[in-house]
Amino acid sequence: MTVTLAQLETAPQSEHQDPADAPQGATVQDHATGADGRGLAEDADAEAPEPSEAPGAGDLDPVVVRDALDFGVYARTGGWTFALKVARSVRPGGQAAEGTAATKVSAKAFAELAGCSPERVMRYYKAWDMAADDGLVPQFEVLVPGEDIELPDADVWLSYYTSRNSASSVRGQAISAAAEAEGIRPTKALEVAENPTALRAAILADPGTAEAARGALLDRMKEDPALQTEMARAIARTDDLKKAVASEAKAADRIGYVRQIVENGQIKTPAGQTVEAPAELRAEAERHLSLLDELDDSEEAGEWAGEAYDTVKGLVAKAVEEDPALRVQERRTKFYSSLQKATKVFEELTLDEVLEEEIFEDDMLQRLEALQEAISSCISTLRRATTAS
Repeated sequence: MTVTLAQLETAPQSEHQDPADAPQGATVQDHATGADGRGLAEDADAEAPEPSEAPGAGDLDPVVVRDALDFGVYARTGGWTFALKVARSVRPGGQAAEGTAATKVSAKAFAELAGCSPERVMRYYKAWDMAADDGLVPQFEVLVPGEDIELPDADVWLSYYTSRNSASSVRGQAISAAAEAEGIRPTKALEVAENPTALRAAILADPGTAEAARGALLDRMKEDPALQTEMARAIARTDDLKKAVASEAKAADRIGYVRQIVENGQIKTPAGQTVEAPAELRAEAERHLSLLDELDDSEEAGEWAGEAYDTVKGLVAKAVEEDPALRVQERRTKFYSSLQKATKVFEELTLDEVLEEEIFEDDMLQRLEALQEAISSCISTLRRATTAS
């Protein structure tokens, strides 16, 4: 569709810097769009009636008719209407359009004429530039001041324009990309990012917002080692959080113990042996695991995990006692484990330091003598058992 922009001449406006970067002066753009730049018309595809076709146009105030026509143009094209004004009139440095004698002006000069900021003008300029790269509108070089062209529909405008300065920064571009991936308008995400105090208030006051923030932080920490470290440090320095983490870790370990039996079909005995799980034990583990998996996120898993762990652990001990060969091997393994620990402890005794530092006490010798007697008795017992066998 071809639009005539001569009807959209407006008075200069003064710049009013508020969070939404909306102009203070009343313009066609202000009345035709909301804070996010979206057209107010319900049907952006509906064509505005020509003056001769408008019902009773001859009996109406010409100013009213002109406003209605202006509104119709903007309803169909949205921000493209004013982006074209910038695109055909602005050129950095004010160079002449190629092949023409018409001279374009700088964004600063255009802004002074319009009564707004150069930053606002350049946002329209950049939106047009991106659309031109996508082949949606002509490049700046082929446009001349005063030329009218066919414009895209209004609903495409927000894909290219943002009313926020932060959107042009590396941080803003990352936020905009993440917002688009989540299926929301970048302007909303940018507004939240620019108001961390408001975000904090929402998290503190609303459980739903807090849950969304928790999920986002967990996703972020998967790829941000620095944030992982900061969160771990913050938790370690907070007693209540540290206790909560320890409790959850204990519950997770117990659930993992039960799950391992179900998935691998094996049990780990108290002495550390890994053997096949009896059918009865595996069935009981499956029952408890299904109950744990059915818990809602809001339910505490600690008590259920403890019950499952204690039940399965008791069945493991029972299975060991009921199998003579396993019971013997279990006791042998425990004995070896205790012997290795005692040997390591004795080897770590540094008698030289005891003598050099003069920290020797009489009871030390008594304890060593008692230990010697116990070891001798143990050796004798094992020798007799070996001889008997």
